[in-house]
Amino acid sequence: MKNIVYILLLSTQFFFAQTGFDQGNSRYQKGNYQEAITAYESVLKSNKQSAELYFNLANCYYKLNKVAPAVYNYEKALLLKPNDASILNNLKFAHKLQIDEIKVVPKVGFAKIVRDFTATFTYDSWAWISVSLSSLFFLFFLGYYFSGTTFSKRVFFLGMFLIVFLILMSVFAAIFEKNHFEMERPAVVFAETASLKSEPKSSAAEVLLLHEGTKVFVLETLNNWKKIQLTDETEGWMESRSIKEVK
Repeated sequence: MKNIVYILLLSTQFFFAQTGFDQGNSRYQKGNYQEAITAYESVLKSNKQSAELYFNLANCYYKLNKVAPAVYNYEKALLLKPNDASILNNLKFAHKLQIDEIKVVPKVGFAKIVRDFTATFTYDSWAWISVSLSSLFFLFFLGYYFSGTTFSKRVFFLGMFLIVFLILMSVFAAIFEKNHFEMERPAVVFAETASLKSEPKSSAAEVLLLHEGTKVFVLETLNNWKKIQLTDETEGWMESRSIKEVK
């Protein structure tokens, strides 16, 4: 009886989540963006999330010229669907609503090569690639073991070496991406204006004045202050209430 109750609860929750998402889509198509936001956020309150949900929610905020929540929800969508062309494209449009124009300092050298390679897939995808390659290694081992000719044995033997190399690369990429994901703390400025201070106190000298929608990275937290870094590598302290972390 308990199992039936659990199934009913889960199916009901899924039904309402789908209903809220569909209602949001319907209201968005009619241009009722604020009502669409209410519908989408009702789905989030039921602990349901997806890249499509955050993407649609961000589109609503963008239509209402609310830059901070638009950028924030596009960034949330990218966490679930990295490198998605539609999300990245709309995020660029959202950035155009920002007042601040912070340059991005590109990585160079070996660090850039490694980051570009590992960022091709998420750490979950790299893990699945490792598992798939391990299965392929087992098939090559069977081919080597049961092969009846010297030539085919050499082919399978060399194939096993190549697959082992690819497995090690994919495991390294998975670990690297996992560490990068856990260490990186992106956030978005939600305050209309926020002072970047040289020290974690109100009386400290102002390094820069930031505006809503600007993306920053949290380095550490001290009481009600957060040390942040901008995309141009400028660092400073900002009140915690001024920003909202993406994850």
